[in-house]
Amino acid sequence: MAELVTIARPYAEAVFRIALENKALAAWSERLSLLSAIAADKQMRSCIGNPELSATQKSALFKSLVGKVQEGGEANLIDVLATNERLSALPEIAGLFEELKAAQEGVKEATIYSAFPVDDKQRKALIEDLEARFNTRLTAEVVVDQSLIGGVKIVVGDQVLDTSVRGQLESLRLALKN
Repeated sequence: MAELVTIARPYAEAVFRIALENKALAAWSERLSLLSAIAADKQMRSCIGNPELSATQKSALFKSLVGKVQEGGEANLIDVLATNERLSALPEIAGLFEELKAAQEGVKEATIYSAFPVDDKQRKALIEDLEARFNTRLTAEVVVDQSLIGGVKIVVGDQVLDTSVRGQLESLRLALKN
């Protein structure tokens, strides 16, 4: 079976085009987050995978859990995913949608690895410095990694800035080895 990301991509791109045309990126982002959470629920996953339930039943169950379903796009998405047995791909669809949205808005994702916890003030200052350096808006996740010993390692796309003690020791080791 194809990977869920491969299956999810055309749906995410279609939803993104609809959201962009209707100037509703934020609304769709919020709704897809909710749909994703429902699809990821353990009990819902078992219902989605139940061959005894028809696509119509799965769609109705899903819509009843969502609450007020936006007529048109959202209802159609649920119906199409249920008919094509793709409701389980909703978390991947939501993730891909967020990537497309971030690219549209000119925002890149950064991961900041730090040897110690970073408070909000430090995080904000670090993000401002990184945005100036990369000349783009960033959303950042901070991950505590004590193996760095000290300092930070920052990953933005395919670029890595390693100012950690571990990184410096590794550079020194390689220099001495040569």
